[in-house]
This record gives sequence, structure tokens and C-alpha cells, in this order.
Amino acid sequence: MPSPDRGPRQLPLDLGHEPSHAEDDFLVGEGNSLAYARILAWPHWPDGVTLLIGPAASGKSHLARIFADRSNALLATSDTIRDIASSPSQRAVVVEDVDRLGHDEHALFHLLNQVMRGERTLLLTARVEVALWPLRTDDVRSRVRRAPVFRLEASDDIELSQMFVKLFGDRQIKVDPKVIGYVVPRMERSPEEAAALVDLMDRLALAKGSAITRAIASEALEQRQAAQKPDRREDWDAQTDE
Repeated sequence: MPSPDRGPRQLPLDLGHEPSHAEDDFLVGEGNSLAYARILAWPHWPDGVTLLIGPAASGKSHLARIFADRSNALLATSDTIRDIASSPSQRAVVVEDVDRLGHDEHALFHLLNQVMRGERTLLLTARVEVALWPLRTDDVRSRVRRAPVFRLEASDDIELSQMFVKLFGDRQIKVDPKVIGYVVPRMERSPEEAAALVDLMDRLALAKGSAITRAIASEALEQRQAAQKPDRREDWDAQTDE
């Protein structure tokens, strides 16, 4: 007979949880306050281009969406950036993941020139510093390097805890704050790891037909740590081979 406080066992399903990008749902902390203030300062930017740099799940896309809503910006993709750059429109433009998605550099160069002429406002997002971008065009690199850079990072336990609340809230899951308090000091300290743990805890709870408990949090931490050990061993082996 199943325990009365548990429902039937469930298979974990990919429900396609869509995170909220509403301005009111952005969690402002020490690690992102300058970037947030920069977005809210539009259209009174002293420079026409802004670069947000931060790891995965740090809030870059959330800020980009807030900026797009405020400025009515066009969201350029690898498929649309060329058409946007060649159009006569002067609407602001957002180019996300500019360091990873192989955007057309000729089109990006045109957008940067339009910004220099005061015709557009441009918001770029990336995970790594400009020096590490796989750019082939020196003119593009030199122009991007002139952009003011605003970094996003989870700077302390409070911000990471708030991030967990937000990520669970996006999935419409209420979690005991004690569970979050158990996870934060034991996890790898990054927004990307917080997102991975939330997803894993959700799947474990669905599979067990349970709420997200400390036991499930502990299991999720163990699985994540076990999954990361081979990568760390490879890093060590690479260092000792040098």
C-alpha cells in the first residue's frame, strides 16, 4: 500500500518549462546590479552598444528580454541578423550568444557601424571575454572591445538561494527554504549548476512521486558530483601531462 503522503510513482516528463522573463521577476543582487541598472538606464546610454558577459543561466537572456520589451528591440538570430543589419530601420537590436552561435560577422560589423553613427542601439550577450570569441574579422573585434562591459555572476549564498527560488517558481514548485539552505553550501557555485540541480531535483521528485525533500536534494547533489568527477580527472591528467 502506498504511503498516504505520496502520490503514485510518475515517470519524469519534459514539460518544456518556460522561465519567466518579466521585469518584476528579475532577481537583483550584488553580482548583477550594475548590469540591471544599465538596462534600466536605456535610452540614456552614453554609448550605443552594451555587452553583457556571464555564465549560462546567470540572467543575460532575462535582461535581454527586459531591454527588448523596454526598447521594442529586434531580436537578431543567426538567420535574421543579415536582414536586420541591411534594413533601414533604426530600432534597437539584441544579439545573444554572440560568442557561440556563429553570427555573420559582416552583418555584425554593419550593426556596430550603425551604432557608431548614432542610428541604432545594440545589446550583445556572451559567456566569455571578447578576447576568447572566435572572430575572424579584426575590425569587428576592435569595435566590440570599445563596448562597455557589464558582468553577471552569483556573488554569494543569498543570491544563489534567490536563484533557486526563481528557478523553482518558473516550474510552479514550492520548496521548503531549508532544502535550498541545505543545497547552496554543498553545490558547485555557479548559476549553471543551480539550473542543473533544479532540473534534476524536479525529475527525481516526479519519478518518486514525492515533494522535493532534503533526501532528494542530497541524491541530486551526489549525482551531480559523480557526473563531474570524470571531467575533473581529465583536467588533472591534462595538467600532469604538460
